Amino acid sequence: MASFDIPTIDVSPFLISEEDEDGKKKVMERIREACVKYGFFQIENHGIPLELLTRTMDLYKTFFACSDEDKLLVSPKSGSSIPAGYLKSPQNSAEKNEHFVFLPSSSGFNVYPNNPPHFKQVLEEMFSHFTKLGMLLESIISECLGLPPNTLAKFNDDRSWDFLIGLHYFPATEAEDNGKSAHEDGNCITFVYQDEVGGFQVHKDGQWIPIAPSKDKLVVNIGDIIQVLSNNKFKSATHRVVRPKGKSRYSYAFFYNLQGDKWVEPLPQFTEEIGESPNYRGFLFKEYAQLRVKNRTHPPTRPEDLIHITHYSISN
Repeated sequence: MASFDIPTIDVSPFLISEEDEDGKKKVMERIREACVKYGFFQIENHGIPLELLTRTMDLYKTFFACSDEDKLLVSPKSGSSIPAGYLKSPQNSAEKNEHFVFLPSSSGFNVYPNNPPHFKQVLEEMFSHFTKLGMLLESIISECLGLPPNTLAKFNDDRSWDFLIGLHYFPATEAEDNGKSAHEDGNCITFVYQDEVGGFQVHKDGQWIPIAPSKDKLVVNIGDIIQVLSNNKFKSATHRVVRPKGKSRYSYAFFYNLQGDKWVEPLPQFTEEIGESPNYRGFLFKEYAQLRVKNRTHPPTRPEDLIHITHYSISN
């Protein structure tokens, strides 16, 4: 296993009141390099209070410690494009975990447990912070790609498909240690906060690189949509979770998404405007999201038959 870490980037120049153009330039250079080489990086001085990060983690742990009977009271409602609420992986599933998906009150599909107290309010606050951070990183990535100002913001101007998910991975056994199999994220940008147990790994140059947990840092990764829009200029990296023996692992992640009816294809700035062929055919985001859900609910017998973004690849 490789001994180096993914880059850690201080994004404070974009958050301080006084202008720091030189600092912003250095941040963009490091994020651009990370998006090309890794598809992953960590950020510090990101503006989310440490107290809120740790309190959110503590409340998730308290919720997952409740009885199955209580947790099942907040199972997903039918009709939602995103299954908000509590779900536990099936007994025959390779991924031994349980999770709670949170949508803001405005979605109309959310469900909230009564225990622990203040769970809803804290998650609403965390959701708001992540939304703002997602918009900031999206603007930085847009500029890193050399796009006209606000290109990605105008393209992705609907936040109704964003969601926050808390995850509890059960301790590994001698026979099984996989928590989340190798995969790429199908969205735009993902933020992850993990507890001290760790287990989060990114694939780089044929090896799995562990991402060390840190109480005040967030892991950021680029998803498939950015890879498609940039026509492979930025990468969506393969990653996984390995469960430790004898310990539960907790984390939570915010998925900065597209609205489901958005049409996705390589942007003209990376194709006809520079004389390059598109590497992907166009598709509706919700179509791809549904295929990825099917990967989990009805996994094919052969791993190579799982749907990835390569499903839309064009052979040039």
